[in-house]
Amino acid sequence: MSYLAKSPWLIHYDGSSCNGCDIEVLACLTPMYDVERFGIINTGNPKHADILAITGSVNEQNIPIIKNIYDQMLEPKVVIAIGICATSGGIFRECYNVQGGVDQVIPVDVYIPGCAARPESIIDGVVKGLGVLEEKYKKYGKKR
Repeated sequence: MSYLAKSPWLIHYDGSSCNGCDIEVLACLTPMYDVERFGIINTGNPKHADILAITGSVNEQNIPIIKNIYDQMLEPKVVIAIGICATSGGIFRECYNVQGGVDQVIPVDVYIPGCAARPESIIDGVVKGLGVLEEKYKKYGKKR
């Protein structure tokens, strides 16, 4: 993987989850795992983000929110589904208001399985997402 000239920014959204994956995402920011060594910055503004990381399943109430965050992000962008709930609906998939995984609402580039997903697999998935982002930049013909 060649490194992008600009550090990619990531925005995290928690759908309807048990918060297990959210705790593991936060663990990635601690000195033990230090995801910032890859140049990744966590932001709260989708207009600045290159990567959308989603944990939890998609229910009726968060569909417009997920679409809104996704639509505010500039192209090219990468979506990462973290945990079994985000990838397929997980243990909540049979609930009356759950649509399933994130890919039922927006396109997903990287799937990270697990309940809860381990920080090592989250970091690996984000690094894979960086590779996808770089390919999308080549496709769009943009320079970083």
